[in-house]
Amino acid sequence: MADTWDLFVLEYARSHQQPWVDLISGMYEDGKVDLPFSFMLAQQGDRNVLIDTGFMQGEGSSGFSEKFGVPNWVSPVRMLEEVGVSADAVTDIVITHAHFDHMGSVGEFPNANLIIQKSELLTWYEAIALPKRFGYLTAIIDPDNLKTALEASIEHRVTLVDGDKDNVLPGLHVRLGSGHTVGQQFVIVETGRGRLVVSGDCVYSRMQITGRDNDGVYIPLNNATGCVWDQLKTIDKINTEIGGDQERLIVLHDIDRWPGLPLVKEVEGFKIVKAG
Repeated sequence: MADTWDLFVLEYARSHQQPWVDLISGMYEDGKVDLPFSFMLAQQGDRNVLIDTGFMQGEGSSGFSEKFGVPNWVSPVRMLEEVGVSADAVTDIVITHAHFDHMGSVGEFPNANLIIQKSELLTWYEAIALPKRFGYLTAIIDPDNLKTALEASIEHRVTLVDGDKDNVLPGLHVRLGSGHTVGQQFVIVETGRGRLVVSGDCVYSRMQITGRDNDGVYIPLNNATGCVWDQLKTIDKINTEIGGDQERLIVLHDIDRWPGLPLVKEVEGFKIVKAG
């Protein structure tokens, strides 16, 4: 198959005892969870493409992971090195959305071209400029990430996508998935085992698609700056793309930690698995 990618999930962090109801609507009686955090590596020829970047901790970081209680972490840069990819060798980054856990390491990849929805980047510039009383909107946004994106724009390393677009890179497609944020996108990757969908934060759990007790009723997120209407339309868009086949969906915060996918390596308890 032409223009296919090797696709890997790189887990790099886990929260501790995060209430499910903070994440998904209606889960008041479902307790707490140690939520995995991951990003993706897609490889084709000389291209090393990230889908999201993870975040940094320690000296020089903005401290967002400590603020939100994510104590368990390995540097995303190290996780890439474990599969033989240096930060300088990353050619492109597809950013699903600008929350710190998806864009927080963007400054570590100085040669990468950034691909992000125009509505995602520009609305965050607008939101960050609002008076402090609107701070709820930007609570998960690291201003340093927006500065890095602006610097990359000045260097002509940013592609602003306006809605759905096929082949932003050969065999890699994006779809606008509003709801969690205004301009979130999910990503479709052509692989040797077919078209796979990378969720971004459109869903945290497959149950949001299948419904409680598999009743087929979509379930929205609780932590969103967009509206429920858009969330449910995005979930339907994903479900239509995968044709109801959950094996084709890669959930970045998969609480089951990607069962059935071949393990490539484990680093300090964090998985690297091959998705396609």
